Amino acid sequence: MKTILKYPLVIFLSFVFAFCFFIQCENNKAQPPIDNGLAPVKKEIFKNNAEFLQDTQQLISQVSDGADEKTLQQQFRNLRNSYKKMEWAVEYFLPHTARFINGPALPEIEMQEHTELEPEGLQVVEEYLYPYDPANKAEVIRLLKNLINKSNTIRANFQAISISRDQIFDALRQETFRISSLGIAGFDTPLSGTFLMEMPYSLNSLQLTLQQMATQKSKDALRQITNEIKHSVDYLKKNTDKNTFDYVVFIPEHLNRISSLLLEYQKQEGIPAVEITTALHKNAPTFYSKNAFDPDAFVPGKAFEMTEEKVILGKQLFNDNILSNNNTRSCAACHVADKAFTDGLEKSMSLENSALKRNTPSLMYAAFQHGQFWDMRKDDLEGQSSEVITNKEEMHGDLNLIIGKINKNPEYNQAFRTIYKGKRAEIWQLQNVLASYIRSLATFSSDFDSYMRGNQQAMTDSQKKGFNLFMGKAQCAICHFLPLFNGTVPPDYSKTEQEVLGVAENASNRKLDRDPGRGKFHETVAFLQHSFKTPTLRNVSKTAPYMHNGGYRTLQEVMDFYNKGGGNGLGLKVDNQTLSDTPLNLTGQEISEIIDFLSALNDR
Repeated sequence: MKTILKYPLVIFLSFVFAFCFFIQCENNKAQPPIDNGLAPVKKEIFKNNAEFLQDTQQLISQVSDGADEKTLQQQFRNLRNSYKKMEWAVEYFLPHTARFINGPALPEIEMQEHTELEPEGLQVVEEYLYPYDPANKAEVIRLLKNLINKSNTIRANFQAISISRDQIFDALRQETFRISSLGIAGFDTPLSGTFLMEMPYSLNSLQLTLQQMATQKSKDALRQITNEIKHSVDYLKKNTDKNTFDYVVFIPEHLNRISSLLLEYQKQEGIPAVEITTALHKNAPTFYSKNAFDPDAFVPGKAFEMTEEKVILGKQLFNDNILSNNNTRSCAACHVADKAFTDGLEKSMSLENSALKRNTPSLMYAAFQHGQFWDMRKDDLEGQSSEVITNKEEMHGDLNLIIGKINKNPEYNQAFRTIYKGKRAEIWQLQNVLASYIRSLATFSSDFDSYMRGNQQAMTDSQKKGFNLFMGKAQCAICHFLPLFNGTVPPDYSKTEQEVLGVAENASNRKLDRDPGRGKFHETVAFLQHSFKTPTLRNVSKTAPYMHNGGYRTLQEVMDFYNKGGGNGLGLKVDNQTLSDTPLNLTGQEISEIIDFLSALNDR
């Protein structure tokens, strides 16, 4: 799997070096190194980190002294705000540290070792403070002391490393997209819901850093960005209620403008792009620009990158029975184009016409996931295709025999030779052309995309209301991240999440479905039992029935399930449920508006 954007810091070695360097600096009273005129940027990072440390210590003192819940929550908000000021730098240069400062309040899984790492950080502290029980005093203090250690790590590393203009700009651009996806959804404040009040701190930090590294060349672009950030912050300060916030206006009219203006700033300053393949093209003005996403960021290696010729050949083979035993079934038999490449059945059907265990997932936008199938058992689409072809219940094919048939076919043989410059087709090449075709199925051509690109008539008033509910009261976007609407985490897209929802056998919601999901391959990891990949919601109105088992026939049934708090909310026992079991209290009209919005995600 190709590595998506990560700052090339080897965590263990860099930490050891940074710690030693930190000790030396402390002993010698040395100053942080100056990096090509970027000393003000580093100075601001140290200042923000010192504030973060001070706020952490203050909260520890308040907890120790028995302060009331309201006081603790206010100080916790101060602490989160101080982190937001340096989030752009910590997330980019120290992603591992960032994960344990502000990552989800869920275990980190070491898949190879089948072990769980205890969650920690701000989101875990939030769970103890909203509401606060004094009986948890010692645990809250322990968690906060861990944050002190993380603050020391930040200081030590930034004293030791050099940062360049292109890296800083790349980090700021990533932060803009983080705000436009995770931030605007309230991903890291699921209980307090204070994200709209935090965003000004992130945006102002963005503007200040751009100003600190600017020259006269970018005077015009900087002025425009400064003005737009000011307008955005003013809007946020006047609209702090997540349930009434107008997301459908704020995102295109403010956040998209900021990300677009960043590219003009980069051009005027002459800052080169960081040369690394990322899911989001470096020249994409917004999340919603045509061709903003690069499916080649998810391929196993350079030889697997998409070409038009591969897509054409892959489509032909996708619809050819040659890939199955005795030439009896094609991929298209179970992945029908008119149904968003699903089959419309509750369960997939075997070659013998008997029901299999799971619902057929859509192939559209499957390219933008780390993990294929509901249980994520294959890393990429190449592995997915061969798994299906060789499964005795699905296609019962033999890859060696299939390649033999392809090489005996003059048309196919010539096509493979032209594309791959070899004498004969090989198995990996067959996998690659099929995967290339599937990667081409992400067209980003929905009414929602058109709206986000400036066509204000592309969505109806009902759909706009539905989107605001989707983002706010219904909290859908904290799992289905904008703009892919799946579980691949922006803005670096290096990980796809799974969730435990407590899905029942069907919409009667009386009996928990027994499918272990991803847990089948990690039997000793309790957290992964009954967990399934978070799929995209793009084209979802075409893919009924729903959930991994197809037990929910309509989107109305799905929304009712979520509205009541998933399995736990319905009275089923799901100890490891990751979905909040707090009822959403959506009205019937609000559910109808959300479903109406989901139809705006259908590609044209």
